[in-house]
Amino acid sequence: MHLTAFNTADAGDATAVVRVWADIPGWVDAVVAGRPYADVDALAAYAGNLAATWSPADLEQALHAHPRIGARVSGEDAEAAGSRREQAAMSTAADEDVAAIAAGNAAYEERFGRVFLIRAAGRTPGEIRAELERRLGNAPDAETLEATRQLAEIALLRLRGAVTDEPEGTE
Repeated sequence: MHLTAFNTADAGDATAVVRVWADIPGWVDAVVAGRPYADVDALAAYAGNLAATWSPADLEQALHAHPRIGARVSGEDAEAAGSRREQAAMSTAADEDVAAIAAGNAAYEERFGRVFLIRAAGRTPGEIRAELERRLGNAPDAETLEATRQLAEIALLRLRGAVTDEPEGTE
């Protein structure tokens, strides 16, 4: 979507776009209300500054839209498509990484009471596995902060994938 289209979309359509980035109602509303943006960098900076204030409750709110790492993602909506794209490296993961990540997911959920969240885009299955194993040793408060930061990285990655300064057809 071109930035001009995002800036001029009605609030309902813009809200639907932003909700895919991170389904945190107050953040979504603020990003939509902040329009118009001069460029994608300004949009990302504003969204990122707001994301830096997310609370543990905001993290929990957003997690409903995030599948387990390595899980098959079904559905045709924008959130499902984004998750499939972001976790593409898992489709070629070695069996030992798949098994270790599945076991790590279960241990993480037992320890922290929520799904393990990581920006998977740009990471190999081995890197994801190593991060999962490392983060299992985090104290609960430290892990909540780290998961919230990962959520912000995912949101900004999705934002930059959805909105462009370039006119359609020139990318």
